[in-house]
Amino acid sequence: MEFRESETVELKQEYVDDIRKEIIAMANTNGGTIYIGVDDDGAAIGLAHPDHVIQQVTNSARDAIMPDITMFLHYETISVKDAQIVAIHTQRGTARPYYLKAKGMRPEGVFVRQGTSSVPASETAIRQMIKETDGDNYEDMRSLMQSLTFHTAIEAFAQQNLELAEAQMKTLGIMDADGIYTNLGLLLSDQCPHILKAATFGGEDQQNFQDRREFTGSLLKQLDDAYAYLELRNQTHATFEGLKRTDRKDYPDVALREALLNAIVHRDYAFSAGTLIGVYTNRIEFTSVGGLVHGILLEDVLMGISVCRNQKLANIFYRLKLIEAYGTGIRKIRDSYKGTQFKPEFFATNNAFKLILPNLTTGKVAEIIADSPEKAVLMLIQESGSITRADIESRLNLKSASANRLLRRMSEAGSIRIVGKGRNTRYELQ
Repeated sequence: MEFRESETVELKQEYVDDIRKEIIAMANTNGGTIYIGVDDDGAAIGLAHPDHVIQQVTNSARDAIMPDITMFLHYETISVKDAQIVAIHTQRGTARPYYLKAKGMRPEGVFVRQGTSSVPASETAIRQMIKETDGDNYEDMRSLMQSLTFHTAIEAFAQQNLELAEAQMKTLGIMDADGIYTNLGLLLSDQCPHILKAATFGGEDQQNFQDRREFTGSLLKQLDDAYAYLELRNQTHATFEGLKRTDRKDYPDVALREALLNAIVHRDYAFSAGTLIGVYTNRIEFTSVGGLVHGILLEDVLMGISVCRNQKLANIFYRLKLIEAYGTGIRKIRDSYKGTQFKPEFFATNNAFKLILPNLTTGKVAEIIADSPEKAVLMLIQESGSITRADIESRLNLKSASANRLLRRMSEAGSIRIVGKGRNTRYELQ
């Protein structure tokens, strides 16, 4: 019998731990046979205890390789010129990629056959194997990252008197039946690599940049942190008619909440680009990647039809009472603007979805500015007690010189007074 290494044949003189790498590579590629007791030149030198070697390989494959590969390994002891050699027949596995448990589904843990060698697989090759095995559903695919923690998620479940142990993780799809974390688990983990970005601008465009934040960690943490960020920018304004005071927020609370949930629950996490939130003086824009689910039109969404891209993620948000029912978010957003002169806007392309919430106080301030900028200044001071020149520039969309002239004119007329000096200068009612 002649032995020669090839893409499907590997020769080893004796058992070494490195055999695990060869088994993984063959199971991830086209299968093959590993002969132990044969030197590099193809000569059968034999083994003193072939049964012991078979046991070593069996134990090593069972303990060190994930997922379970033992059902794809078949052992045979062959006699060649009185030499006893062991043949390990490895089939192409059905749960690829197979990998070293200690290394994970990374290039240093996943191997494939190239010619007569077993080499680390590229991340692209690993992702392709996962896709071929698990299908196209991002949530169900095994995560490349397996060293995950769930402190935020466990706390969120505990707040609803729910447990999040291994059994619940498997039921919810955070972990598969073999105990391997899925991409859904990755999204809810403290190590979630996806980022939600927010920026605030002091005008109706991006020329006057004021603040930028990036929210990281579990999607549940990103949701809480981003909502707190938006709440701080959702100002409450007071107007008076005689003795009657009316409070008005820039944006309906329900609209902010549902828009943020929509951006997180429905985005396509197969893309690495982050969700973007832009806060302007007259609107807030939520932009998420992925567009609408294939086959669904924007008109369908506005009619109330909902096809959720991330159904298991939505189910978890439902269990945590973050959403009430599927498909109600857009309706709630539109209903929150009923009775106003403004309407939220929705835009969809093949690869992105944008939702724009208009500022409810913009129209009122615009009307007053058109009638009298002095009245607008008095109204703004009445709302907050005092203002700065920067506030006037931002809220009335004025240039610095124009704001200076307006405030000086009102100060000289005695309708407002100056408090403080330099950067601490503020203006109050006289």
